[in-house]
Amino acid sequence: MDKDHIRRNTAIFPMSSAMKLTGLTARQIRYYESLSLISPERTPGNHRIFSMNDLDILLSIQNYMEKGFTMKRIGEILNEPHKVDTPEILKYNEYQRPLLNRGDLSRFFQ
Repeated sequence: MDKDHIRRNTAIFPMSSAMKLTGLTARQIRYYESLSLISPERTPGNHRIFSMNDLDILLSIQNYMEKGFTMKRIGEILNEPHKVDTPEILKYNEYQRPLLNRGDLSRFFQ
């Protein structure tokens, strides 16, 4: 397991930070957890703590919601990403891909 994998999966963000970083409400986050879209860890006091991967998933859910996807569809996309290759998903995934910086010519020089 590399350091990046460990860093991204380490749960350190409490609910308040997750809310600020994602723009979601606590109720929305708990709802997504009830649908098993995310599974944050728990402290000994039973408080939720989120990893960077959890925050990425929450932001993806938010983006899919803004694009008009239903919760059922979002669940299919997140839980079975290899089975969902409809044109709408492919278009969305293409949209998510970072654009090539046309001004960056460093790839031509060594």
